[in-house]
Amino acid sequence: MMFPKILKWTGIVLLGLTVLLLIVFGIFFYVYGTHVNKQYAVDVRPIAIPHDSASIAAGAHLYAIKGCGDCHGADLGGKVFLNDPAIGLLAGANLTGGQGGRPAGYTDQDWLKALRHGLGTDNKTLKLMPSYESAKLSDKDVAALIAFCKAQPVVNRTLPPMKTGPVGKVLAVLGKLPLFPAEMIDHSYQQPGTVPVAVTKEYGEYLSVSCTGCHNPKFTGGDSPIPGGKKVADITSKGHLGKWTAQEFITALRTGSTPEGLKLENKDMPWSMTAQYSDEELQALFLYLKSL
Repeated sequence: MMFPKILKWTGIVLLGLTVLLLIVFGIFFYVYGTHVNKQYAVDVRPIAIPHDSASIAAGAHLYAIKGCGDCHGADLGGKVFLNDPAIGLLAGANLTGGQGGRPAGYTDQDWLKALRHGLGTDNKTLKLMPSYESAKLSDKDVAALIAFCKAQPVVNRTLPPMKTGPVGKVLAVLGKLPLFPAEMIDHSYQQPGTVPVAVTKEYGEYLSVSCTGCHNPKFTGGDSPIPGGKKVADITSKGHLGKWTAQEFITALRTGSTPEGLKLENKDMPWSMTAQYSDEELQALFLYLKSL
């Protein structure tokens, strides 16, 4: 008689746990939906977008050092960069005017809305687009980046729609996956017209915004923003960087080889991207990080 009772109570417990899990997931899915469907009313400050070759070349450099190609591809035609049933299917959009790319009538204001506010044409948050970094770009730099993107040849590539899996939704709601960039931006921020390019801490601070996505806004590292990724290093003077020379810093960011003898994997530290920074940019970045 004891064994049937044990089976009965085991079944009740399992059923209770299943119902509880369904309720918890239901709550997460509901909250996820509120984030995705929230509409924003923002004031997109218009700026002139140039068309000259010098601006387009400057934009090409920014596209490279900001890692835009990691998601949108070297040809700006977009690509799938994660396809995991639990986390989701994540893809960078086709930024060209080809089939599957920008819709007809996509304006300079739409570009600015995406880059500075993390919003699509429907005024809802884009997914996973690191607009919280490009939101801080000066007028001159963001205009050059847009000029470069608009000048590229069309690519006919239709990508599958982005989907967020159950684990991805939970991570996003918990703030462990930066899926909602519009929520991470100060939409009233006034960007500078231009930032002087010089080997100064001030210019290094301006460039360092690109490091915050992984190393966090205080640059102290910690958990990776990529699910399952390695711990992220502290890049303040309290970390290894505090013992490096400027040349050792430049070598590490250009080759992935550190003074401690480590060979950094590009998937953990994208040195193939930082290798494209100029000497002046890397020296300025080093000055700022070393001062922290």
